Amino acid sequence: MFKQVTKIKKSWLTAIIFTVALAIFAAGCGSQTTTTTSGATNPTSTTTPTPTLTGTIEIDGSSTVYPITEAVAEEFRKVHPRMRINVGISGTGGGFKRFVVGEIQISDASRPIKDSEKEQAQKNNIEWIELPVAYDGLSVMVNPRNTWATSMTVAELKKLWEPGSTITRWNHIRVDWPDQPIHLYGPGTDSGTFDYFTEAIVGKEDSSRADYTASEDDNVLVQGIAGDPNGLGYFGFAYYVENQDKLKLVAVDAGSGPVVPSVEVIRNGTYKPLSRPIFIYVNKAALTRPEVKEFIRFYMTAGPDLVSEVGYVPLPSTTYTENLTKIQ
Repeated sequence: MFKQVTKIKKSWLTAIIFTVALAIFAAGCGSQTTTTTSGATNPTSTTTPTPTLTGTIEIDGSSTVYPITEAVAEEFRKVHPRMRINVGISGTGGGFKRFVVGEIQISDASRPIKDSEKEQAQKNNIEWIELPVAYDGLSVMVNPRNTWATSMTVAELKKLWEPGSTITRWNHIRVDWPDQPIHLYGPGTDSGTFDYFTEAIVGKEDSSRADYTASEDDNVLVQGIAGDPNGLGYFGFAYYVENQDKLKLVAVDAGSGPVVPSVEVIRNGTYKPLSRPIFIYVNKAALTRPEVKEFIRFYMTAGPDLVSEVGYVPLPSTTYTENLTKIQ
């Protein structure tokens, strides 16, 4: 009887030892799976996100480039939600004023930097990199209720916008147009769009009549023309795309017949003389900050798709690749 009880106790003891050993083995296996660095057997290692970037990036400048930069910033913040990216609209000239004294890291520009701005940057030891980001077609707009001004020649636009212009009514442009007042809307003098338009149409940069409603914010110009049957103005093509129900395009005739701006004619260069590249300028010193460098890298990789989404024309892919090389 004693032997039988002893045998039973030994059997129980063996079972307990086996169970404990099995539990320790299982725990050991679980621990090994959790700490592996191979990623093959560790679910955690494949699902742990890359640490997000933090910091603040200050951007200002062109209202034309703004929709692209704001779209890129919005998508970048989805990946790095702890980032703060402030995008302002003070016009190309306004952006450069802040950029050349080191107030901002990135300047949106609808024209190349001027010599005077380069000199100011040099005085303040600001080095910069120019990065083209898209094509734009400056567009002339009227109110949808305007049924007569379907096209205008470059010469007519010059006569309308040049300094000292005496054109105040539509029939001053063409006699068969209505005897009604013209109300003009356009970018302010700090705008790169103003610089480009005056050079391309009037023939001299910054040369323009002054009696018009001016704003560095293209949305203000959109609302002005949309609410004024006699309104006419000009700004970037993307703002037309965004407000097609409120605006009407005017075809521009540079001598080969009227051309209505579109993605295709802006891309192939037949929309003359108002097709142009647009840019961002980056402070070289700011690129030592990982969040700034990563933002620019993101801009050049995700940006081309966003360029199309907001109504502009992407550059050739090689241009974005070259831009990436520039920031290394």
